[in-house]
Amino acid sequence: MAGDFTFLMRRRPLPRQLYQFWTETGLTLGDLDGVWLTHAHMGHYAGLLHFGKEAANTRAVPVHAMPRMMAFLARNGPWRQLVSTQNIVVRPLTANTPVLIGAAKITPWLVPHRDEFSETVGYLIEGPNKRAVYLPDIDKWQKWDQDLATVLKTVDVALLDATFFSGDELPGRDIALIPHPTVLESIALLKQLPRPVRSRVVFTHMNHTNPLLDPGSKATQSVLALGFKIARIGDRFDL
Repeated sequence: MAGDFTFLMRRRPLPRQLYQFWTETGLTLGDLDGVWLTHAHMGHYAGLLHFGKEAANTRAVPVHAMPRMMAFLARNGPWRQLVSTQNIVVRPLTANTPVLIGAAKITPWLVPHRDEFSETVGYLIEGPNKRAVYLPDIDKWQKWDQDLATVLKTVDVALLDATFFSGDELPGRDIALIPHPTVLESIALLKQLPRPVRSRVVFTHMNHTNPLLDPGSKATQSVLALGFKIARIGDRFDL
């Protein structure tokens, strides 16, 4: 990990993410310092299957997880096979307790979300020179025990939940049953902050319905014009 935190958007399957990382850095799967899980929703842990004996057949890849997430992996197939055959070694996390890894310090923060199978966390990632927060899933900012504007003032990069741009993206479904802060809600909350602080926000975790996925969309242009940023595949943040 050294002084870099590399963020590769989860919308690509894990093998493609790792291949891209290898082509860009020369680092292989054996150089992987670890996997840090946020929660047990499909797009956030299913990629672990590629470490199994049907695929990479890795040996003892460190996977960092909170207690309920650990129990979920240990008790449910096919994940438990990864544990029993030691394709992965699950390492426990405790909320608000930092873990040192290379030159970085990573601290899990509990956030309110749909916790059917596990708790949900975001991460504060502190490098030698800069700090980032990675928070791809949360119900609503108002439910969090921290103030988002205050957090932004203490970090250099904030990768934030942008699942939906607005509440109009899922016709036929009740979006209240899939709670996330929309991008428009986040902008309304943060638009009064000074532009240098707003520029620390990098919207990520976009659903396939989100117009921000299109670099040429009006939504994209409006967000960038306000000084916010939008995550793209292969973004790299030097901490």
